[in-house]
Amino acid sequence: MADEAPTGPAAGESVAVVVVTYNRADLLAHMLDGLAAQTRPADAIYVIDNASSDHTRALLTEQVAAARPGLPLHVTHAEENLGGAGGFHLGVQMAFAGGHDRIWLMDDDVVPAPDCLEVLLAQDEACLMAVREDTHGALVEKAALRFDLRNPLSVRPKTAMVETEYGSRDRMPERVELQNVAFEGFMLRREVVEAIGLPDPSYFIFYDDVDYAVRARRAGYRIWAVRDAVLVRQLPFDQQHDLSGWKGYFMYRNLFVVHLRYGENALVRLKPWLVTAAVVLLSPLRGGRAEARNVIRAMRDARGMRVRPSGSVD
Repeated sequence: MADEAPTGPAAGESVAVVVVTYNRADLLAHMLDGLAAQTRPADAIYVIDNASSDHTRALLTEQVAAARPGLPLHVTHAEENLGGAGGFHLGVQMAFAGGHDRIWLMDDDVVPAPDCLEVLLAQDEACLMAVREDTHGALVEKAALRFDLRNPLSVRPKTAMVETEYGSRDRMPERVELQNVAFEGFMLRREVVEAIGLPDPSYFIFYDDVDYAVRARRAGYRIWAVRDAVLVRQLPFDQQHDLSGWKGYFMYRNLFVVHLRYGENALVRLKPWLVTAAVVLLSPLRGGRAEARNVIRAMRDARGMRVRPSGSVD
C-alpha cells in the first residue's frame, strides 16, 4: 500500500482547479482564500455555481472584479442544479478544453494549505489525492485503501480507509496507494481524461468520484494519496446518517450502480438486490417506511444506469 520512492516535478505543466459550489457562499469564500494563498498559484480556476440561491453569485462577481493575484477565476452559473457530479463533469470538460496538463478537483467546503498544490505537483504521477484533516488537525481522510468489488460477503465495499489504517498524518508513509477518491483534492493529468472520459453526471451526488477512480484504475492508473498535501475540511462528515431522506436515495442508488457496473462476479452484482430486500424487511425496526421507499426506488433506477459511461470528452 505504501511507496517511499522519491519523485520529481514535471516542469512547465499548467494546472486548472475545478470548484463546484451550491449555496455555501461563506465556505466558498474561505476556500477561494486558500487557493489565492498557494505558493504555486493555479493557472486557471473554473468555478461551477449550481444555481445557488444564496449570495454566491454576488461573492463570485466581487471576486472576479477584484482580480486577486493567484485567483484566475472563470465562473459558470448553471441554470439549474446539476449536482456535484454534473458540476464536476462540466468543470473537467472546460478545463480539458482549456488545454491544461493537470486538473485539480475541489469542493467548496475544503481549504488547501498554502503549499498543497506545490506538494502535489512535486509528484510525477497521473492520479494524486491530497489528504484531508478537520479544523482541529485530526486526520479525516476516508478514501479507501481497499474497495472490494470481488467478495460478495463484504457488506460494504470500502474495507479500509486512510483514516482508520493510520489514525494520524504523522503515521502515514509519504505516499499511500488508494482504490477510490473523493472529488475534494483529487488531481489528474489530462491523459487520464483522454483515456477514460469525463466524470459521469448521472450520479448527481455521491459515488461519481468512486466511479471515476474505478475507471482510472481499470485503465491501468495508480492513485496516490500524498501525506504532506494538506486539505482542511470545514464541515464534519454526517451525511451517511440520512438514509431515509432525499440524500439516502442517491446513496443507495449510486452504491448499487457501482456494484452493477463494476462488480467482478455475478454474486457481487446480486448484492444490491439483497441489500434492498434486507432494508425492506428490517424497515419496521430501523429506517421506517421512508428508507424502505428510498431503497426500492434506488434499486429500480440503478438498473437503468448499468451501462458504463463512454470515454468521450464531449
